[in-house]
Amino acid sequence: MYWRKKKNKSGVISIQVIDKSSGKYKVVKTIGSSAVELQIDQLVQEAQAFINSYGGQQQLDFILGDDQRYFESIYENIQQVQLLGPEIVLGKLFDEIGFNAIKEELFRHLVIARLIYPVSKLKTIDYLQKYKGITLHVNDIYRYMDRLHTWQIRQVQQINFDHTIRLLGGKLAVVFYDVTTLYFEAPDEDDFRRTGFSKDGKHNQPQIVLGLLVSENGYPLDYEIFEGNKFEGHTMLPVIEAFKEKYKMQQLIVVADAGLMSNKNITALLEQHYDFIIGGRIKNESVHVQQQILALRLEHDESTEIKKDEFLRIIIHYSESRAHKDAHNRNKGIERLRKLLNSGKLTKKLLIIKDTIST
Repeated sequence: MYWRKKKNKSGVISIQVIDKSSGKYKVVKTIGSSAVELQIDQLVQEAQAFINSYGGQQQLDFILGDDQRYFESIYENIQQVQLLGPEIVLGKLFDEIGFNAIKEELFRHLVIARLIYPVSKLKTIDYLQKYKGITLHVNDIYRYMDRLHTWQIRQVQQINFDHTIRLLGGKLAVVFYDVTTLYFEAPDEDDFRRTGFSKDGKHNQPQIVLGLLVSENGYPLDYEIFEGNKFEGHTMLPVIEAFKEKYKMQQLIVVADAGLMSNKNITALLEQHYDFIIGGRIKNESVHVQQQILALRLEHDESTEIKKDEFLRIIIHYSESRAHKDAHNRNKGIERLRKLLNSGKLTKKLLIIKDTIST
């Protein structure tokens, strides 16, 4: 927006404010006209003042003075602040992954807002209003979440899978599986949200169990959710089998941690001809295998293997830094027990545990 002088046929000069934001010249306002030079200068100043105040615009001359009101007037005329950086960066990634194929503007806003400001739905509404100028009610989000789960979730998963496969050069051979729990600030259970072993330490609050499947480098592949009281060891095979069926995958190498190393899972993996690597605990092995492991004298970063049976072998790796860490934690635990024993509290704790077990 700018002002211009227009000479009329009568010889007078008109001062006009022009807008070209739409690509065409548009007269926003005619300030006035005159043939007297002093009056024309006055009209030019009025035109500039109009431009500065039009649509909340302010002219910052950065002249410091004693008039605090000058600076206050600037803040009073700011009607909205927009956060553009995250949209420019994350929005580009959003499009490159392919999520822009989902023709829901709210989906885009919720995904980007979740990455920048992972809070509750109510606080997300405040964030979108403050920084994006988007006015929503919490029910708008709940209704969209229902629509996403019912109609769009399969498309979201397929876009995510296709992107991961592209990053891996079109080949997927190894999958990593792990489990976590998500608790709810709610007093009661329902058919799905149940109390169980909480990885967040929230054992008195209902939760769900989330099984996540990722590729090498941690790219997400798929997930399933289970009842909150579901034993995590019983979730791995259903998730892997569903993933193979959904995407018509061939044989995969499955990697998981020690919490999923049950005899039932090992047997099922062997029966279905999976290759797998699962973390183990020495204490869970037979006495014979434990003795072989403890008899080893490995140096830092050395590895060896023990044949467990016809199908399984155990790989043992030694790390000095991990050994020092474990020794430090053991000593701390022993020191805490020693202090409790000296204070007489340890006996009380043992009695409480004994009474709890007996009841």
